[in-house]
Amino acid sequence: MLEKKFPEGFYWGAATASYQVEGGIENCDWAEAARAKRVPPCGIACDHYHRFEADFDIAKELGHTAHRLSVEWARIEPEEGQFNMEAVAHYREALLALKARNIKPFVTLWHFTLPLWFSESGGFERQDSPEVFARYAAFVVKELCDLCDHFSTMNEPNVYGSNGWLRGSWPPFKRFAVTDLVSITNSGRIYEAQATQGLRPLFLYLQVMKNLANAHNAAYHAIKQVSPKTEVSVVKHVIVFAANSNPFNKLKAAVANYLWTSIFMNRTHHHCDSIGLNYYFYTQFGDMRQWKKTDMDWNFAPEHIYDALMMLAHYKKPLFVSEGGLADHDDSDRAEYITKQVTGVWRAIQAGADVRGHLYWSLLDNYEWALGFEKRFGLVEVNYDTLERTIRPSAQVYKEIITQNGIVE
Repeated sequence: MLEKKFPEGFYWGAATASYQVEGGIENCDWAEAARAKRVPPCGIACDHYHRFEADFDIAKELGHTAHRLSVEWARIEPEEGQFNMEAVAHYREALLALKARNIKPFVTLWHFTLPLWFSESGGFERQDSPEVFARYAAFVVKELCDLCDHFSTMNEPNVYGSNGWLRGSWPPFKRFAVTDLVSITNSGRIYEAQATQGLRPLFLYLQVMKNLANAHNAAYHAIKQVSPKTEVSVVKHVIVFAANSNPFNKLKAAVANYLWTSIFMNRTHHHCDSIGLNYYFYTQFGDMRQWKKTDMDWNFAPEHIYDALMMLAHYKKPLFVSEGGLADHDDSDRAEYITKQVTGVWRAIQAGADVRGHLYWSLLDNYEWALGFEKRFGLVEVNYDTLERTIRPSAQVYKEIITQNGIVE
């Protein structure tokens, strides 16, 4: 019998994000875009805002020892510089609920959605956006650091920038007209036609990406001032670009990996105590294989999380898998996906990557951004008519891995 055991104290769990599950958030850029019919409405979503205790009970039942959640900036700072203590109290309740179940929280301070006052005044195009973000980050950590010792500043900055300023399928809907560059995701292709097109979005994208890196760095310093012991990370979406033996394709892959991952990490890794990896994409230049596809039409390549982790291991920081998973409406492939993904993580640890935890995306079915509610990522199925939760069979396979702290073959 072959055992792939994980280190003692390895964290296992799943992730959620506030706007995608909470419901009732109407004062952010995504809600405004939905009112303008530029993205699907989110509405009550999974009503996790009111049902978090029951949802955390499910996580506990499934053996989870960690949970990644995000706090909603628009709830906490509804007006510029004005902080809502009721919203803070809510997130304290959520963190206390996790603590009561002995589940370690990983809090993300910003997961894509912006308060309207910020987005309507330019958002991360604003010259002072790093200072604005750092002030918010420091406030939240000061209020919550007694209940959580790990905060990620932001989620997937490159996805946010590319969908907002290159493809134009997400707010603020600005599209670089010359090329699709890398097609990052099919998340909202139908909205691209409504985007403002031109050459300028490319220059705005470059400025926004620089501002996001500066915002992370500024937030890191601001957090350390209010809570020196808090562990601060950034959550980086890594696309693994590979190539066949063709030297030109190898060069293309190297350039693509540099543009997508290295530039941002080179700007920020000195201001990280650890790095979170979100992994979904593997693409090989010159690849003639017919890939099995997920419901998002992405290559079914969970094992290549190994390559993504090894890319981030280069920065010599502790790592954790902050997201990884697939859309699978009938749960026919999820167990295989999770098993192969976890095996890829184990291989990375054997190769020297300091990986501390694995968080599947997602605990619940949720709002998949510009695709609305049609894609099913959850270990737990949500009936959006009744809001009833049903644990999927794949969640039990994951529970077995967690219980064994590894895979027994």
